[in-house]
Amino acid sequence: MKHLKFFYKTDNSIATFLIRVTLGAVFFPHGAQKVLGWFGGYGLSATYGSFTRDMGIPALFAVLAIAAEFLGSLGLLFGFLTRIAAFGIASVMAVAMTHHYHNGFFMNWSGKQAGEGIEYHILAFALAIYLVIRGGGALSLDGALAKKN
Repeated sequence: MKHLKFFYKTDNSIATFLIRVTLGAVFFPHGAQKVLGWFGGYGLSATYGSFTRDMGIPALFAVLAIAAEFLGSLGLLFGFLTRIAAFGIASVMAVAMTHHYHNGFFMNWSGKQAGEGIEYHILAFALAIYLVIRGGGALSLDGALAKKN
């Protein structure tokens, strides 16, 4: 595990913990929609099909995007390999911004826009990048692993 030390090194910050758990809690339902069909989602097979067939996303990137939201959210909730989990979510948000930028900045609060703007994606991206830089913070499995080595 010593060769992974960079990935689980962290401080004991409560602020980082709050950001990590909040971002994980926000992304878990999105990942669960895609993988488990929960929260009104379509499940893994339909989501994968939609990504690859309807949206033209290459198979590898479809799998990575689905895994980033589902496994990444779990990684954040438990603080396990936080930097990797956060990088996956940041990557998904970066791509989402390129897809939504034509709808403007604001979310579609009134339902009058053609789709969602990028404000949510910017916030999620920034929080994920913070976690890539800082790690899991307090009460993380990363912190426990770092203390062990």
